[in-house]
Amino acid sequence: LVQLVESGGGSVQAGGSLRLSCAVSGFTYSSYCLGWVRQVPGKEREGVAVFYTGSGSTYYTESVKGRFTVSQDNTNNTLYLQMNSLKPEDTAMYYCAAKENDGYCYKRLGAGVDYNYWGQGTQVTVSS
Repeated sequence: LVQLVESGGGSVQAGGSLRLSCAVSGFTYSSYCLGWVRQVPGKEREGVAVFYTGSGSTYYTESVKGRFTVSQDNTNNTLYLQMNSLKPEDTAMYYCAAKENDGYCYKRLGAGVDYNYWGQGTQVTVSS
C-alpha cells in the first residue's frame, strides 16, 4: 500500500521560503511520477511540480519555475519541495501525490492532474 505523508507547511511572509517534505512508502512499481499539487478552496487542483523517479527528471508549471525545486532523497524515501521567493498567490493546501509511471509524468502540471495516491495535505499561507 502506497502511503504519502506531508509535513513542513506553515505561514510565511512574501519573499520567504518553506520546504515541504513527503515521506513515501509502499512503492512496488519500477518507477513513479511524484508530484506536488496545490488547491485553493473553490478552485481546481493544480499540479506545480513533478519528479520522475526513473531518471530524476523534474518538471514545473510556469508560475513556479525558478522559485520551486522538487527533489527526492532515496536514502530516506522522502520527496521535497523547496519553495523560495514565495508570493501570496502561492497560498494553498499542498498535496504530495504519486502514480505509477505511464510515460506522461511531464504532463502532470496545471489543472486536472491525475494521480493514484495522495497525501493528506499541508497548508501553506503566504502573507503580503
